[in-house]
Amino acid sequence: MITKKNILLFSVLFISLSTFAQEKFTLSGIVSDIKNNETLIGVNIYFPELKIGTTTNEYGFYSISIPKGNQNINISYIGYQNVQKTISITKSSKMNFALTENGEMLNEVVITDNKGRANTRTPEMSVNKLSIAAIKKMPVVLGEVDVIKSILLLPGVTNAGEGASGFNVRGGGADQNLILLDEATIYNSSHVFGFFSVFNPDAIKDLKLYKGGIPARYGGRASSVLDIYQKDGNSKDFHMNGGIGLISSRLLAEGPLVKDRGSFLIGGRASYAHLFLKLSEDQKDNSAYFYDLNTKLSYKINDNNNIYLSGYFGRDVFAINKSFSNIYGNTTLNLRWNHLFSDKLFSNLSVIYSDYYYGLDLDFIGFNWDSGIKNYNIKYDFKHYISDNFKLNYGVNALYYNFNPGTIKPSSETSNINPDQLDRKYAFEPSLYVEAENKLSKKISVAYGVRYSMFSRIGNSTVNLYENDNPVIFNSDFQIYEKATPIGTKYYGKNKTIKSFDNFEPRFSISYQLNEDQAVKASYNRMVQYLQLVSNTSSPTPLDIWMPSDNYIKPQIADQVAIGYFKNIQDGDYSLEIESFYKKIQNRMDYIDGADLIANEAIEQVILNGRMRSYGLELMFKKNEGRLNGWISYTLSKSEQQTPGRTPEELGINYGKWYNSAYDKTHNLAITAAYNLNEKWDFGANFALQSGQPVTYPDNKYRYGDVFVPSYGLRNQNRLPLYHHLDVSATLTPRKNKGRKWQAEWVFSIYNLYNRMNAASIAFRQNEDTAVNEAVKTSIFGMVPAVSYNFKF
Repeated sequence: MITKKNILLFSVLFISLSTFAQEKFTLSGIVSDIKNNETLIGVNIYFPELKIGTTTNEYGFYSISIPKGNQNINISYIGYQNVQKTISITKSSKMNFALTENGEMLNEVVITDNKGRANTRTPEMSVNKLSIAAIKKMPVVLGEVDVIKSILLLPGVTNAGEGASGFNVRGGGADQNLILLDEATIYNSSHVFGFFSVFNPDAIKDLKLYKGGIPARYGGRASSVLDIYQKDGNSKDFHMNGGIGLISSRLLAEGPLVKDRGSFLIGGRASYAHLFLKLSEDQKDNSAYFYDLNTKLSYKINDNNNIYLSGYFGRDVFAINKSFSNIYGNTTLNLRWNHLFSDKLFSNLSVIYSDYYYGLDLDFIGFNWDSGIKNYNIKYDFKHYISDNFKLNYGVNALYYNFNPGTIKPSSETSNINPDQLDRKYAFEPSLYVEAENKLSKKISVAYGVRYSMFSRIGNSTVNLYENDNPVIFNSDFQIYEKATPIGTKYYGKNKTIKSFDNFEPRFSISYQLNEDQAVKASYNRMVQYLQLVSNTSSPTPLDIWMPSDNYIKPQIADQVAIGYFKNIQDGDYSLEIESFYKKIQNRMDYIDGADLIANEAIEQVILNGRMRSYGLELMFKKNEGRLNGWISYTLSKSEQQTPGRTPEELGINYGKWYNSAYDKTHNLAITAAYNLNEKWDFGANFALQSGQPVTYPDNKYRYGDVFVPSYGLRNQNRLPLYHHLDVSATLTPRKNKGRKWQAEWVFSIYNLYNRMNAASIAFRQNEDTAVNEAVKTSIFGMVPAVSYNFKF
């Protein structure tokens, strides 16, 4: 007879058995390269029968909770062989994995090829990751491998044309991109005015471009985040690699400080094209070259503590006839401490210094000009693996800025120039964030979080005061904007607050997995940018000045929504990604007609606050498997700016109507392919086609004496001609490399194979002989063949 007591006993027993059956343990550890102990970022760790998985963080660490018993595990990473094995879980434990690059074999586990599958399991979207191996196979101008040029082949990414620095993401400005190298901010990502990037590919381990759905741990820019990490260095053996090209060479050395515990890395690049100028009598006093240095020290104190010290130093030098010289570049330094509180709680503490310097020596005038921006940053981040369905990230960050708009010094004792210091500016930007990734069911995953950012413009500074707090006035008689005359000044002592802001920046994304190979995703994020780049060019130049938000310059506030469809085809041999986005930005700076920006101490007198919007459709189709692989990306988009009048009487810019931003490219098509013919030969090709950049042409002219003066129409209502080019490369790896310590390859490339003379700009002038107005096109590159020799040992 069944009694209440028996029912209670059976219930307790059932619950106990259920609890025992669901008993879980934590598996954690590090995933690294088997040859050099280099930790690997973003490795997929998946248990197919359990339908759960995770990825390694920025330091190769993972943690996941799984049931007791024998479990099949699948570990995959692009460029490395998949590992499939069975592990026995009887308690919480640490288990490190070492992966082997494609082309080598392991015997103790099952190896399969790894494919660059579309991510259908997590809510992450609007993110592109490129392997350095893939980047090195892409043909680029002058034979130099370039990280920035490679991301221009991704959907939603463009630039201002050949020889232009920076890049534009989803219709945003180049200044709206946060560029990080080992967590340190890079303010100018280009060498030689945009021909090369500052990133040495030999020293780079991982890069990720966030175009939307940006995690709450990132802040400070309105458009995108490019997050780049340097290699740690080989802690097993000493190795060197490098390359010799037509205009530059590079060399990198890495090896153990203490076997399997500590390592060093040091790499340098230098160009020498300027040496050929010395052969010409007319050019022997001219120079144009760059050099940079990457360094990193890593040391494993014990299983729970690691320290890293990394740095970058780069300079560009441009000089003409000893009367003009220009030196600019970045310097960064970062000290990091990784600490594992438990197998579920990982932390990273970073102390970071970043400096961008711009120097100009004008001996023919008799003065030197220095400007730049420095920041000091301390950040503490935590990653909490609460369960296999719930992960929590949180942290704090504090930045201190020192802006130098310009220092003028006489270049000699005989100079008539008086020394002067434009008013330095200082700012403080603290923030804190929390973000979570939560798997709600087998099909639905969400990521959500919020960043709370604060910003204070602080003294020691003098601020202009204006009537009605208006530094720009509208002249109704002439229908133009003019500078207001200050009615006084106010001095703020050291660390006194001039103007402060604070903002909540919510982030949210969701993924619905239709099946193992298909998912739809959506995201929303708000980003706030407190720094403004003062520039009247579509592409950043070294002379551009960074300014903090203050009484007159407001922070940019960007809101973006996106929706996407992701599909793997034929078990990941092919993948398809389609995304649509809409982005609006408040307080985008615009300039009045005739604005003078260089060495302007009252920049607020030429600035109006407007707004931007951009929207579009992105498509990316990838072939991930076989001898031939690559992708096709296409973007259809619109980017516009509007600066309406502040009162009904004011005209605004372009009569207050929406007009094309300088970054608007209606069509953007890119095709990249790599073909492995055999062990000796690899081939690559890139094709790029973009709508012409918006520009302003004269639509009329008037006569002043004997001179015809052009009259320009509305801003950016015209376009440069269609931009396109085809690049090809061939890589020869001699068979004698096999089994030798010295490995080498020859890379032959042709940039712009069919010699398309793309217009970098079009100038209008009056012909001196015929007095007829004419348009003159300026092109940077025609067809450029190149060869380089790469080696390692």
